[in-house]
Amino acid sequence: MQSYHIFSDCALINGAIYFGLSVLCVFIIMAFAGLSVVAERKVCAYIQGRWGPNRTAIAVVEDIPFVGNFLKKNGLMQLAADGLKFLLKEDPLPKHVKKIWYMLAPVMALAPVLIVAGVIPFGVYWQDGRAYPVSIANIDISLLVALAVGGLGVYGAIMAGWSSNSKYPYLGAMRAAAQVISYELAMGLSVLPVILMASYNGVSALSIFEIAKMQSGDVWLCMLQPLSALIFLVALFAETNRLPFDMAESETDFVSGYHTEYGSFKFGLFFVGEYGHVVVGSALFIALFLGGWDPLPGCDWPSSWGIVSTLLSVATFLVKVAFMVVFFIWIRWTVPRFRNDQVMTLGWKCLVPLAALNFVAYLIYTSIA
Repeated sequence: MQSYHIFSDCALINGAIYFGLSVLCVFIIMAFAGLSVVAERKVCAYIQGRWGPNRTAIAVVEDIPFVGNFLKKNGLMQLAADGLKFLLKEDPLPKHVKKIWYMLAPVMALAPVLIVAGVIPFGVYWQDGRAYPVSIANIDISLLVALAVGGLGVYGAIMAGWSSNSKYPYLGAMRAAAQVISYELAMGLSVLPVILMASYNGVSALSIFEIAKMQSGDVWLCMLQPLSALIFLVALFAETNRLPFDMAESETDFVSGYHTEYGSFKFGLFFVGEYGHVVVGSALFIALFLGGWDPLPGCDWPSSWGIVSTLLSVATFLVKVAFMVVFFIWIRWTVPRFRNDQVMTLGWKCLVPLAALNFVAYLIYTSIA
């Protein structure tokens, strides 16, 4: 009976720890997604030579010395205004939609982001001389989970377009499905050389943490596998429906694409889901190709520093994510939107053959070496 109580206490403690880590992970992803909206407006304004949001203010907060003026001038209070707008606006349910699927679609667009975030190693800590990831779930097939679950986000677009019972959303959903099929294949093929390299080095080939740790104090994989990194990055743009690959939304063709019939809080979930995909996709790219938590190639944080090293590794990873998000935004406001046939041509006739040839070439190289 006593051992049962001890086991229960341990289970409760472990459950509380995992719950706290889950909440923290969701908070980080949502905070990055929200700040990405502000960054989108500020970077766009900078590129176009104009001011971004710098007028929105909260009555009590703006009176705080220095802090209030800083938040107002940099448009950070605009985030609160947008959030309140999505929450407080009227949210009618159209009569012509398939109601259950219509309401589930926004949740389906956001849920895969939060699930994949649980297997991303945001840093590293050491215990008894061994390295462990700063993540919710450290599983041996985390890379497979990230690719499989991340691809489910397109079901949100498909459900939204089909359940809206409207032409433009339906066409946008079909475009989203076709785009994901083509670029998921290229993304999967681009990762195979990385898996082979990890297996050749004797680490768990399907673990994101092991692949990131393999680069610690060594050359980053973007230097050893530049073509894989480039294909993965282009496919990531297509997977996240970002310009120049936003065929599923394409305002010039489909008004707003698959979420044309959505407004208020439901539209806000699609909005946050898109930026959440950008954040999580950036984190995955960093872990696979940009050295994870290492500040520079060939340089890592010493394990002897203990908790300081752990905090520095997490901070380094988050800074890299921030730079990647800005890069996504920069590309959006620099490269014009492709035509749908150009997107399909790039996916099937360029990226897929290149990824396959890259995999075969690396396979031959490793066999000879």
